[in-house]
Formats: sequence, structure tokens, C-alpha cells
Amino acid sequence: MRGDDKQQLDVFSYVSPEQRIPQDHPLRPVRVMADEALRDLKPRFSKLYAKTGRRSIAPEKLLRALLLQVLYSVRSERMLMEQLDYNLLFRWFVGLNMDDSIWDATVFTKNRQRLLDGDIADAFFAAVLNQARQRSLLSDEHFTVDGTLLEAWAGQKSFRLINDTQQPPDSGGNEASNPTVNFRGAKRSNLTHRSTTDPDAMLARKSAGTGAALAYRGHLLTENRNGLVVSTLTTRAYGSAERDAALLMSESLPGTHRVTLGADKGYDVREFVHELRHMEITPHVAQNNTNRHSSVDERTTRHVGYQLSQKARKRIEEVFGWMKSIGLLRKLRHRGLDRVSWMFTFTAAVYNLVRIRNLMRAAPQP
Repeated sequence: MRGDDKQQLDVFSYVSPEQRIPQDHPLRPVRVMADEALRDLKPRFSKLYAKTGRRSIAPEKLLRALLLQVLYSVRSERMLMEQLDYNLLFRWFVGLNMDDSIWDATVFTKNRQRLLDGDIADAFFAAVLNQARQRSLLSDEHFTVDGTLLEAWAGQKSFRLINDTQQPPDSGGNEASNPTVNFRGAKRSNLTHRSTTDPDAMLARKSAGTGAALAYRGHLLTENRNGLVVSTLTTRAYGSAERDAALLMSESLPGTHRVTLGADKGYDVREFVHELRHMEITPHVAQNNTNRHSSVDERTTRHVGYQLSQKARKRIEEVFGWMKSIGLLRKLRHRGLDRVSWMFTFTAAVYNLVRIRNLMRAAPQP
């Protein structure tokens, strides 16, 4: 018998979002680990809010929503609020009931600023990393460092002479929002020019022969056992930023015993290698022998561990690939070094959550 294509709306619903989500859904272990990390942050949350006044968005729900934005590559807060309105999975993960109203996108963004002021991203990252340490997933001897360019949310036309209030060159005095500009033959430098859209962004290029773009540099320090991120740093895109950041992150390595640090050819600089040895860190840096002598000699390269580090260090590129393709960092959506750094660290924490979940699934069951 053919059924009727009619919809009878129920006055009451007795099925909760918890019952709708399958028990083996991939987000369930992520939610458990995220809740554990958020419980560790409750004292920090209490210091960020006043004791009286109108209740704001719960910081735990705010961070869960941001975590979903990274996991599902939701490119704007407005689209995230739209998903929270009708997506049952999103409501369950954030902790919203079926009848709860959705926040305004502007209110959501302003509440996120409070978390930025309280360095919550660093605390959340540390809490997630502590869970990996408790599960014995981290190496305390072998590490890898690398950096990548993060394209800033600013156009080439905003890169103007410092204190220049005139129209861009060859614009013909056109007051339109997108004038035609010809930069051919114009000398532009980070010393004399600055972006009016994002003053912290600097003009940089990925390699010789590629075009320069306004960007930041994001730096990661990973351990070699499972490829988990153990430290992050975001800097302006100046020339020696990668080596300077590597030294800063190396100072935070745990323990007092000697460790190894893998890196690509860009780190094969005498001052950098010398400083690592002074810090009692074995420099497993790839040799750059192109028309020069490498700063890494045979006392390092003759060991089997050096070859193993050269294989393991390439896994850090997987982290950068995930953060750019899934975590929305290929083209930044925020301006200013503080906000970009906050999102870079938070995205690395989300990557660790996903990586820990996958490692626990692959682990043999007792």
C-alpha cells in the first residue's frame, strides 16, 4: 500500500540529540577529549568573566563551536551559526538542545575576542598535549622543526609607502574601491612599505622564482614518534624567522638529556647549527651542499639516527597540509599577529585531537 506524502508535526519530541548520534561516530572520542581539556581550563574561564551581569556565551560552547569550524572547514562565523541552527550533529557537539536559540554571528565574534585576550588557545593546546603525554604517545628525544608561509588577508594594493596618504601609483586618481594599479618597475620593500589593511603582514615569497605575497610565518615543532605537534609559534615573515623560531621553541623542550632536532636545508646555517650544539641538541639538519660546504659534518651524518630523522622529519609537512586544507589556514581569515597566532595554535590543537583519536583507534585492544 502506497504511503501518503504528508507531514504531521509532533507537538513534543522525546528523542534527544544524544540518541540521534551513532555511538561509533568519529566525533564522539574528539568530544570526550575536548571536554577533558575544557575541564582543565575552568579556572581560567572564571577569571575572564565578571561575577555579575548578563550571561554571555559559555566559553566551553564557544570553543567547541570553533573546533567544529576547523574540523569541517566552515569558512565564516555566519555560516557556522547557520549550521548550528539546523545541523543536529553540530548542536550535539557544542552542547545545545533542540530548542536553544542560536547566537548572532557578531555576538559570537565579540565573545571570541575575550578568549584571545586570555591566551586560551595556548592553554587548550597544552591541555590536549598533556592527554597525549598521559597516553605515552610523545617522544622526548627526537623532534622536527619547520615553518610555512601563511597568506595574509590583505591585497597587494594595500602595500603602500609608510605614511603615504596619496592614491596608489597609476590609479589615475580613481576613487573606486578597486582601482587599476600597475606595479611594474616599482621598488617595494618591507623597510619602506606597509600594508594598510594588515600592518603586521610582510611581503615574502615561498622560493626563488615565485611571486611575493603579504604573509606571516607559522612554525611547528613536532615529535618523531607519532608526528604530534608539541610547540607552535607565529611570527612576521622576515628572512631568518624560521631559524629564530626554531631556537625559541627548542628552549622549551622537556627534560635535561640530549635530544635531536631534524630540519630541512633552509636551516643549514653555521650560526644556527652552532647554537643548537651549544644547547646540547644534536642538529639533524639536511645538508645543503649546493655550491657551498654544509655546516653539518660527518660526526652527525655518520650515525643511523641521522638517516632516520631525515625520513621522520617529512611528516611535519602532513601537519601543514592538514592545517591549510582542512584548518582554513591556506588563506588567513584574521588580521593582526595576535589573532593569527591564536588561530594557528588552536588549529594545531585540533590536529592533535584528530591524531590522538586515530592513534587510539589503531592501537591494539587488550
